[in-house]
Order: sequence, then C-alpha cells, then structure tokens
Amino acid sequence: MAVAAFKPRDALADLAAQVVVQLERMILSGDLEPGAKLPEATLSETMGVGRGPLREAIRILEGRRLLERTPNAGVRVIAPTLDDFEQLLVTREALEGMAARLAAENMTSSEIQALRDMVNGLEAIDTRQTVPFGVFDAGPDQDFHRNIAIGSRNQRISQLLCEDLYSLLRFFRFRAAEARSNPAITHAEHRAIIECIHQRDGDGAEIAMRAHVRRSRTTLLAHLRGSLG
Repeated sequence: MAVAAFKPRDALADLAAQVVVQLERMILSGDLEPGAKLPEATLSETMGVGRGPLREAIRILEGRRLLERTPNAGVRVIAPTLDDFEQLLVTREALEGMAARLAAENMTSSEIQALRDMVNGLEAIDTRQTVPFGVFDAGPDQDFHRNIAIGSRNQRISQLLCEDLYSLLRFFRFRAAEARSNPAITHAEHRAIIECIHQRDGDGAEIAMRAHVRRSRTTLLAHLRGSLG
C-alpha cells in the first residue's frame, strides 16, 4: 500500500489553526484592544510564525467578524457598539430556538444522554471559579449550546452559531465578566430544554431555549450598558 504523500498545505492549515486560537485569545482577553490595528510584522515575530499562517489566521478571524479590514487602514480588531451586541443576541435567540426545535426531531438517544451528562458536569463546577469565557470556550463535547446546534442536523444553523456567532458572543462576555446568572436557574433551564428534546417536543424545546437565551441577554446587556453605551 502506497504511503500518502505529505502535504505542506496541511501543515500550513494546522499552524494557521493554532494561530487562530492564539489571536482569538488575545482579542477576547483585551491584549489586542477593540479598534487596535494588527501589527502583522510584530505579531509574526512575537508569535514565532511566518506571514503565511498569520495571514490565513487573520482571514479566518475576519470571517468570524472579530477582525475587520478597512481600505487604506489595514486590519483592526472590531469595536462594536451596544446596539451591535443587542442585535447579535436577538439573532442568537432566534437561531438557538430553531436549533432546539430541530434537535428535538433529530438528536439520537445517546446524544441526548450526553447532554444530560454535560449538565451534570456543569453543575459540579464551582461557577465562582470559572473564567469569563464561560461554556462557549469549552470543546464541542463539553458545550451544551454547541452540541444542540450540531444536533439540529442543520448545517447552516450550526455554522452560523458555532463558527460565527459564538466567537462574537465570547468577545462581549469577556467584557461582562461580572455578569453571572444564578447557576441554579441556569441548570434548571438546561434540564427543561433537555426534557423537551427527550420528549420530542419541538415547540416546547424552542420556547424553553428562547426563554433561556432571553434571560441571558437581559443579564449581559445590563452589565454592558455602562461600558459600551
């Protein structure tokens, strides 16, 4: 059997993916402040990567709306307004509500059980010790909302939520680090959503998810109005 030839492009893609993670962390943490111009030469040197992987990472983060390119001004970190965030959260409610409805139709029994196990794990976490990135910083197997989006079996919804919206949501959540919902209420809402999905109740799943996301929106906006208003 012939051995598959090594593809340099694959290595470049892997390196670019690592740079994406590093740059995203720098943006979310504020090391690269909102509105800051990306110093490509400096970043290439300090991160120890070539211009190729760095430019590919920048392209990816432009696609996630964390960076924006302006003619004659180069690439900058986004500097969104409070209105931008409110529109984002309204969009999130609609998309996650539909994702929950479709998950009730399409998730397998083992996937639903995985959601239950995930909520059990989240309940065991001391929320006072969690970092501001919240559940959206977890891997796909540990992220309640991400798994429901994937379980919807709708690639458009999954892509919009997992690849675009959640990156922007983390951006704002970090700036509202003190915004913490009551964990008991959050976990109860998670369990209500799971139960509706388990019962194949699409209407109930969408209603429960929308209410859950709406409450989160109210909490986050209340903490952001002072700094972004």
